[in-house]
This record gives sequence, C-alpha cells and structure tokens, in this order.
Amino acid sequence: MTDEPREKRSGKPLTEYVKLIAEELPIDAVGIWQIVPAGRFGFGFEGEALTDFVRRCIAELLSRGAVPVVGGGQSEHEWIVQRQYGSTPAEIIDNVVREWLANGAKDEDPGGLWFALREYAWMPPE
Repeated sequence: MTDEPREKRSGKPLTEYVKLIAEELPIDAVGIWQIVPAGRFGFGFEGEALTDFVRRCIAELLSRGAVPVVGGGQSEHEWIVQRQYGSTPAEIIDNVVREWLANGAKDEDPGGLWFALREYAWMPPE
C-alpha cells in the first residue's frame, strides 16, 4: 500500500494519476486548464503541493514526447509549438510553472497553453 495522496473520485495514487493524464496524448493534447483543476479539486492541493503536481504532470507529458503548444485558431494548423518556454524539459517546466504562478496560479482557460505530441504540432520557422 502506498502513502501517496489519492485522487478523490478514482482513488488512484498520485504517481498513477500523473501517468494517466499523459495517456491522453495519443488522442488529444492536454491543457494546463485540465492539469491545475485535477490537482486542486481531484487531490485538494494548493500552494507548493499544487505547484509540485503541475511540475510532475508537465514532466510526464514531456517525457512522452509532448511539446508546449497553443491552438492554431483560424490557421491551417491545429497546434503551434511555443518555443519561448525553452528547449530542455527542465527549462520548459520552469518557464511554464513560472508563468502560471505569475498569473496567479489560477485555473487556466482552455484557450491557453497545451501539450501535444510533436507529430501533431506545427513548428514555425525560427
């Protein structure tokens, strides 16, 4: 038996739940707007615990080949890579979390940052 926190509805331990979030990637992108409430309401996290949850989820998404993206809107591209967050997982995690915290660590809007598999995202020329 694990001492990890468990998600309130499913009872899944934290480590398993973080992996479950990333399993969505082959089907669709995963948005910050989904991650934050999962930690806040699913686990009851706030403050450092919520920040750690967000970091862990982003790390798992990146480990599965995801990149930070925004929706393409009216363009021909569904997802557009956002290079400003960095090129290494550590840079991306730090910069995304820093931005989220600077914006008040609130539940984000679906129009914000997402993570998609590289093969589904368009990378603008540098």
